[in-house]
Amino acid sequence: MSRLVVQHPQLTDAAVNAFDDAVGRAPDHRNGALAAWNDVQIAAGQVSRLAERCAVDAEIVPMGARLSDYRLIGFDMDSTLITVECVDEIADYVGRKAEVAAITEAAMRGEIADYDESLRRRVTLLAGLPVTVLQQVYDERVRLSPGAQRLADACRRAGLKLLVVSGGFTFFTDRLRARLGLDFSQASSLEVANGRLTGRLVGEIVNADVKQRTVEQVCAEVGCAPAQAIVVGDGANDLKMMSIAGVSVAYRAKPIVRSETTHAINHCGLDAILGYFGAG
Repeated sequence: MSRLVVQHPQLTDAAVNAFDDAVGRAPDHRNGALAAWNDVQIAAGQVSRLAERCAVDAEIVPMGARLSDYRLIGFDMDSTLITVECVDEIADYVGRKAEVAAITEAAMRGEIADYDESLRRRVTLLAGLPVTVLQQVYDERVRLSPGAQRLADACRRAGLKLLVVSGGFTFFTDRLRARLGLDFSQASSLEVANGRLTGRLVGEIVNADVKQRTVEQVCAEVGCAPAQAIVVGDGANDLKMMSIAGVSVAYRAKPIVRSETTHAINHCGLDAILGYFGAG
């Protein structure tokens, strides 16, 4: 049997009542942000239509699923673990944010076949910036996505290891790893010479294939199969690593990602993931 979980930061009675009507009874659990019905039989299409109509997040999940059933949770960084795209914010310091953001958006939607080239194009526009700009971006613009800290803490308590894997830059993943107590990180590296960005990358670009490989390698290190991993992302570059995970979550994601993942969060924070496992 399945469990229906409906969530919104300010979940209204009207939204809950709409699902009551569909299920045929009141929820088994209700708080300010979540309502859940146990042992339901309801079509996924009906749930999706109601969720869209009521502007809530609604998912059908297995009864009895627990966070402790999993061993790893992996996050994309930009627009997933944090609220911004770091490369776009860096580009703002040379007046090229709109140009870079347009490339970023196209890449996330899956409209650019060569991710590596799209990243190189964006990084080229950063040439000459003092490396101190990176710290400014981190201090002034990088913010954790809502619910990120709560989710990370809950996953750690449940025994999961935590990974951030990003096509973005090690400068930021290193700091997030320390800030959130993450166990693993993998990201692309900006080249610096004489205290300035050169407009080039150093080493391997963390594209979709590398993201998938990283999840596989970390799972092996942790001692679990990818089926015991939860992976969270928002762009086309995340799809390959999400495809091998036991649970994949599209977080405020592009349509191409929402259509190919286990669950989608469009209204809530990252900690809505806890609601899928009876911990909302």
